[in-house]
Amino acid sequence: MKKLNVLRRRRKHVHGMASMDFYACQSGIRHWNGSYKVFSAVLILALCLILDRPRVSVFIICSMGLLNMAGNRVSPGNYLRLLKIPAAFAVMGSAALMIGISAEPAGDFQISLPWFWLYVTEEGMVHALEVVLKAMGALSAMFVLALSTPAGELAAVLRKARLPGVVTELMYMVYRFIFILAEVHRTMRNAAVSRLGDVDFKTSCSTFGQIGGNLLILSLKKANTYYDAMVSRGYEGEFCFWEEEKPVKAWQIPALVGYVMILVFCRLTEGL
Repeated sequence: MKKLNVLRRRRKHVHGMASMDFYACQSGIRHWNGSYKVFSAVLILALCLILDRPRVSVFIICSMGLLNMAGNRVSPGNYLRLLKIPAAFAVMGSAALMIGISAEPAGDFQISLPWFWLYVTEEGMVHALEVVLKAMGALSAMFVLALSTPAGELAAVLRKARLPGVVTELMYMVYRFIFILAEVHRTMRNAAVSRLGDVDFKTSCSTFGQIGGNLLILSLKKANTYYDAMVSRGYEGEFCFWEEEKPVKAWQIPALVGYVMILVFCRLTEGL
């Protein structure tokens, strides 16, 4: 009964946490011009890095989060799950900026270890927090683009930007294959758990190794299968993406200019 409840919770989590491609197809701002979305996301990301102030980063995190939940129709719980892994990497990466090593006691907080001391300074903590906020702000801007723009449309925009065709095609194929392999891994994982494949640590390690080996074999088989399917549908070395005319609306450019002005104002008023 306990294993059945675990499986139900995991299944609920899987269905609740849909793929980013699913959100891109049902997004309320999907019909915005693709080039406008790419330009806006890159501009906001660049301003987040250039202005380099906590107030700017927090404003971007909050505003882009609201746009993702309201415009891209992502529930708050699923949005937090999307942010969870990159946020963990940002926090762990900032630890290297916050923690120092010394042969003698130093800093505001110290931990004594054999042969050396670990210490943390107040300036280091502030700097680490600023880096985390800046990373999450840039990531939030990119999530608006990823959750509202299907991969094919994004590839078409990059092609208009004169990016080499082989780069856009590889990007599109890798992006699509990630979700295919993720679904295969999810199915294999659920099958292993239903057979008590994670009953203890030793069994879990064995299950992990077997799933990894099987996933490699299945990925090679699926790659060949999908290539044959592409050739049978007329693939001759170049993808042709269907493009829909999506003109930039009259209010969108003033809205972007106003948003940029708000970011600049937040930067100028920092510390006043």
